[in-house]
Amino acid sequence: MIYTVTFNPSLDYIIRVENLRLGVINRTYYENILPGGKGINVSIVLKNLGHESTALGFMAGFTGREIAARLEKFGVASDFIEVEEGLSRINVKVKSNEESEINGQGPKITDANIEALYEQLDGLKEGDILIISGSVPNTLPGDMYERIMERLEGRGIDIVVDAERALLVNVLKYHPFLIKPNNHELGDIYGVTLKTQDEVIPYAKKLQEDGARNVLISMAGEGAVFISEKGDVFKSPAPKGTVVNSVGAGDSMVAGFVTGMIESGDYMTAFRMGLCTGSASAFSPDLATRPEVEELLAKLPIIDA
Repeated sequence: MIYTVTFNPSLDYIIRVENLRLGVINRTYYENILPGGKGINVSIVLKNLGHESTALGFMAGFTGREIAARLEKFGVASDFIEVEEGLSRINVKVKSNEESEINGQGPKITDANIEALYEQLDGLKEGDILIISGSVPNTLPGDMYERIMERLEGRGIDIVVDAERALLVNVLKYHPFLIKPNNHELGDIYGVTLKTQDEVIPYAKKLQEDGARNVLISMAGEGAVFISEKGDVFKSPAPKGTVVNSVGAGDSMVAGFVTGMIESGDYMTAFRMGLCTGSASAFSPDLATRPEVEELLAKLPIIDA
């Protein structure tokens, strides 16, 4: 079974406005409301690709219930811990001549809520996959990733981590199955600027030397690089297409990679699947679907190894 964790899920209120101006009334010409959060995106794309998962995390109030209801419409199961104080956040994403976001804070999460999440995670079994991604809200301990991975260490659970800076670096000692920073996040870790695939490779290997089993580096229009635990190095240009919306592309890459591993057990296949799934989401106003991914896979050139 696959589980995703989103510590601070949201309702994403997406609006489009012509020539947004401050201090006056602006009217939208497009509106949409979607369940948001990195783990939630992974779960939705997994479902689109034909694989079930359960979305875990915290929810509160009418907004939390709406997140769960909208996930159900996507066919995604959820088992969120219900928090008493506050509301699950609403994130407003304004698309105009420039893109702007206003993100809510989220509910107050108590020690009892955290313990309830731990109890859920204690139910995971050998061979399960756990995907932890995104930031940790200020109502949670900053070392939540570490606490979870320490608790599950040695139980045969493949853990995927998609996070930035200390959240990522501090869990390497627990040997996550896969980590997926982008090239900018990788550069931030080591205080360098990484623009090309060849520049990325030695620093991706450093993450592996520090404990990660497999390292997947997304590079937007420059493609991606993958370093496997077997020592293989794969790199590929990005599929060709017009970027419509980059939100969720990285999460889609994670979902695609996991799908490829489940279906083939082959790292090259998983890498290709991840790359094309991330691109399919970037080329669409919505998250990637299986037909969109397969169309890009058919056009993807042979990958350098």
